[in-house]
Amino acid sequence: MKLRWIGSVLLSAAAYYVYLPLPSGVSEPWKLMLLDALFRSCMHVGDVAHALGVCHRVSLINQVVSWVEVIGPRSCPAVDVSDILLGGVPTRVFRPIGGQKLKRGVVYFHGGGWALASGRMRSYDLLSRKMAEDLDAVIMSVDYRLAPEVVFPGQYEDAMAASRAFLSAGVRERYGLDPQRLCVSGDSAGGNLAAAVAQELALDSSLEVRFKAQALVYPVLQALDFHTASYQQNHDVPILYRPVMARFWLQYLGADPALEPLLLANNHSSLDQAGLPAAHRSKLDWTALLPAGRRKHYRPVVRATGSPGVVDAVPALTDVRAAPLLAERGVLARTPRRAYVMTCEFDVLRDDGLMYARRLRDAGVEVTGDHYEDGFHGCMVFAYPPVSSSVGRRSMDNYIRWLDQNL
Repeated sequence: MKLRWIGSVLLSAAAYYVYLPLPSGVSEPWKLMLLDALFRSCMHVGDVAHALGVCHRVSLINQVVSWVEVIGPRSCPAVDVSDILLGGVPTRVFRPIGGQKLKRGVVYFHGGGWALASGRMRSYDLLSRKMAEDLDAVIMSVDYRLAPEVVFPGQYEDAMAASRAFLSAGVRERYGLDPQRLCVSGDSAGGNLAAAVAQELALDSSLEVRFKAQALVYPVLQALDFHTASYQQNHDVPILYRPVMARFWLQYLGADPALEPLLLANNHSSLDQAGLPAAHRSKLDWTALLPAGRRKHYRPVVRATGSPGVVDAVPALTDVRAAPLLAERGVLARTPRRAYVMTCEFDVLRDDGLMYARRLRDAGVEVTGDHYEDGFHGCMVFAYPPVSSSVGRRSMDNYIRWLDQNL
């Protein structure tokens, strides 16, 4: 009887920890709750380790991820898999066996807030493997350096070095890449890097070969407004909570973590910030860039007075290499002529992607917007057991289909 009572208490406690009220439209809510409980547990353990001085909270999480998820380069009859250095950056290459002599090519940057994950994780390995086989394309999944050991512009520089090498004659010849059918892509923080790379290389007149397309999956593109409509709507929807995104940004930019409350209150983008001109504000004015259906009843949060000097203290907040949404229209007009932007309704980053898609279209780029009304942040990598979801499989299939039709 005593054991039953203890078991009931433990089961109730576990259910209380796992259960989280979610919007009614989210895909398979119980699966998302379980994923979120796992993620929160790792974050809590990391916070304790950090507080005790054992290691940085992110380092512990990455150690756990590496132990559970990272796998070796395993080839199969359809795809040859190998680990190389691409422009000096560790990269896993997925090369289809047979097929066309000249292959399409995709250089891919994984997500994880510039601080977590790896292209060698099982989920990214399976995604890249499927892309290689379904598209008869060479996929290069880049393992850029991570925060907190490396901060901006380190990750960006790794992405640039890998991308330049990917476009180089030597790599194209070695892997049989078709110079007319190359794409830069990534999800979340990796989508940020992909967008920044596409912009920078668009301005490089010395390149013999350029990307034909960019494909961005729920990208994070700005850190000046943490009260967009999607941040307000989804601030407590897993797996990417609003405070977690602010923390990731501060880690990436090498800024004082004590600034987190200022970012969350939009004090860093108040009207008295001398380092934030009106031109920057217009590029992320979601009241003008989003359709009414996405703005809903939400209102902008613009402080007349805030914490002057934050932008001067953290200049990367307005550096277009870190915040691609701030790019000039002329730069956007020179990016790859075809773009794909995936967004999810229940994602704080939804409006980053929607605003960028709108600004690309206004600059003359052909943009395919792929929005999932039941989607949540990170869903595309949850396409395989044991954490598979319906929206994960649908989003992955549609992403690959777009690449097939546009690359």
